[in-house]
Amino acid sequence: MASRYTLPINQEVHGSFVENAYRGTRGLDKVEALANELASDIFSVKHVTFAPLSGHIAALGALLSLCEKGDLVMALDSSSGGYDGYNSDYIPDMLGLRADTLPFAPEIWNIDVEKAVEKIVEQKPKLVVLGASFFPFPHPVREISEVCREVGAYLAYDGCHVFGLIAGGEFQSPLAEGADLLIGNTHKSFFGPQGGALMTNDSQIFDRIKKNLTWRTVDNIHWNRIAATAQALCEVKDHGKGYAGQVVGNSKALARALDDGGLRPLFRELGYTASHQIMLDPEELVASKGLDFNSMAIILERSNIIIDAVGRLGTNEITRLGMVEGDMERVAELIIGALDGEDVLEKVLKFRRNYNVCFC
Repeated sequence: MASRYTLPINQEVHGSFVENAYRGTRGLDKVEALANELASDIFSVKHVTFAPLSGHIAALGALLSLCEKGDLVMALDSSSGGYDGYNSDYIPDMLGLRADTLPFAPEIWNIDVEKAVEKIVEQKPKLVVLGASFFPFPHPVREISEVCREVGAYLAYDGCHVFGLIAGGEFQSPLAEGADLLIGNTHKSFFGPQGGALMTNDSQIFDRIKKNLTWRTVDNIHWNRIAATAQALCEVKDHGKGYAGQVVGNSKALARALDDGGLRPLFRELGYTASHQIMLDPEELVASKGLDFNSMAIILERSNIIIDAVGRLGTNEITRLGMVEGDMERVAELIIGALDGEDVLEKVLKFRRNYNVCFC
């Protein structure tokens, strides 16, 4: 599977109709069909493809399929936690699109619905993209979908970071709430291999997506990855609801424990988070520890505690190992101890040995 191709092209090539460009690949086609069938059931969606090699390629395929050159795309700016790829210098620039930003309310770390509605009505974009890279709280899909229908815009939801939570029925259900297209990837809160996904209930949108896959955004889609995704989907079908709920429970518990220990997360008054992400206060971190996010990440890595370098802590991997709310106080103690200069590596290794069985 790591080296063979299967390429259903269903078109005329050199004077002959070709159903599939390669032979001996029927098993791979069955694996893809299984993955798509499982995903359709789990996400309650009609049309699915895991062909994109990453969430970024899925986003590229979405903009390519829903927009034409010169169209306006609106998404969150990266300074508001949005994905950099939707900013004007990246995918929109590649495709000849115009880009603008959605109004944002940093105090609730979410879209400013009233101002966003006004801006969408005024500018009439072809596509609005919800979703973010810093994504602690659900986005106002229903409210934005209503104004998108009013002006004739498509609404896409980039759920790459919360894809596993959506699969487990947590966080929100963007397609049911009015989004036309769900963009995802399979390696963040969804515990699969690196890869992308596109899902929709609209047959016309899916036809455009399929047109923009083979020989445009992808060719070989890496069938070992598709098989691993199918296996992950089997596990999600059996355990996804419990896993997703535990991820959110662990995030809230870890945030409270960090707060109690003096490492203040943001949004205490909002319950800290509704996803796998906990966002830290950069000013508080400097004031209390004399550290920026990158320095914090480097210090923690020396103790086998892995976070990213931009101030997000995630509970999806420790949940996958079997940790629950009661373990979060100890996790917080180890994090704070390391940042206070304590050598906690042996304590971390000892604690980690208790969790050698995955969630399911």
